[in-house]
Amino acid sequence: MTMKKFFLILTLIGSFGTLKAQDDHWEKVQALKIAFITQKLELNSDEAQKFWPVYNRYETEIRQVMKDNKSSMNVIEGEEKILNVKKKYQIEFSRIIGGPKTNTLFNSEREFRGVLMRQLKGKDGKDGKGRDDKKQQ
Repeated sequence: MTMKKFFLILTLIGSFGTLKAQDDHWEKVQALKIAFITQKLELNSDEAQKFWPVYNRYETEIRQVMKDNKSSMNVIEGEEKILNVKKKYQIEFSRIIGGPKTNTLFNSEREFRGVLMRQLKGKDGKDGKGRDDKKQQ
């Protein structure tokens, strides 16, 4: 991805102001995530057509595990369940887009979360959870 495109995505994220857990912002963040991942993976139309339905199922399953884990006190078990979902879908993604692009996908998800968190922290001087950054250091 060129730096110009990356900064365009970053600018779009910045245009949302302070994003919390509001539904209208969630859809915008999801749209940005899709654009970010599409750009990183450089999917052709055939790959995209096969990839996105599988990715949507993967995200739904990850969200469900995270939701279920909130009620549980065992963090390690929750992380293990998430890892198992990722392993399961790694096989499916590799069949559709190949191993290297599958690796890029997982790295891109982490990178997107990092960009989003930095953007959130930069907007209000908080750590994303309402706490001052300076108090956390």
